[in-house]
Amino acid sequence: MDILIELGEAPAEEVRRRLPAAPSYSAVRAMLAKLEAKGLVHHTERDLRYVYAPAVPAGEVRLSAMRRLVKVFFKGSLAQAVVGLVNSGDELSAEELDRIADAIAEARTRKEGS
Repeated sequence: MDILIELGEAPAEEVRRRLPAAPSYSAVRAMLAKLEAKGLVHHTERDLRYVYAPAVPAGEVRLSAMRRLVKVFFKGSLAQAVVGLVNSGDELSAEELDRIADAIAEARTRKEGS
């Protein structure tokens, strides 16, 4: 999905070339067919080949992936996920820390307002 989101659209061979340890062409076609069956991608026919594109907005895909990440790796705890990501060892700039603090403050305000 991330390849299609980045490119906007691509034939299966282009998706295959961009995957690490590129699987077979037929494996990529099967994966794209599964994503299409789930309604995540769609295809058009161009020059006798299928060209695939995301069927859902990138933000929706991102949110779904984040929810799965929290559920699978952090036992459903958003707090553990945030703390884990902040403490991952990657350096955060002062601006990034401010954005995180602002998002937490906004969430706290919404929670107190409800």
